[in-house]
Amino acid sequence: MPKVDRRIAKSQVAIKNAVTELMAEKSFDDITIQDIADRADVNRGTIYLHYTDKYDLLDKMIEEHMDNLRELCQLAAEMTFQEGNYVWYEYFERHYLFFSTMLASKGAPYFRSRFLDLVIQEFRAEVETTEGKNQGLSEDVILQFFGSAVVGAVEWWFKNGMPLSARVMAEQTGALLDRNLE
Repeated sequence: MPKVDRRIAKSQVAIKNAVTELMAEKSFDDITIQDIADRADVNRGTIYLHYTDKYDLLDKMIEEHMDNLRELCQLAAEMTFQEGNYVWYEYFERHYLFFSTMLASKGAPYFRSRFLDLVIQEFRAEVETTEGKNQGLSEDVILQFFGSAVVGAVEWWFKNGMPLSARVMAEQTGALLDRNLE
């Protein structure tokens, strides 16, 4: 994969940060390309060089975070469940503004749906319905239940200003999931 020019990378980071900051201040529908350019301190043409429009930019930002979370899941496969869970919460904490804004904005249903789909995908391999506590239960119901619990816990954490550390959230949600996935 060719190395990205540092100036291009800096511009893209500035643009993404600008969108996230603006979304924390006002509705995405009210944000213009000029607003983004002004906040990022770049020319409008620079934005159009990388993105078709503000919706393309937002889609690419969401996809980037979903890809990063998938990669973290692959890394977490080598760890204990709770340590792997901590890696996610640590990521959420580092990207607090993005996730808290996305979960609280008008675009929240779309983002929440994408996030839930990702969580369900990642839990699919963990669900056992042929023996143990979940024997005879529908895999789809179990996945929806656990996926909704994880997404709901993350939403609660952000909406309440992260009252618990990432470590505590990982330990407590991990313990709850462990109890029920075995």
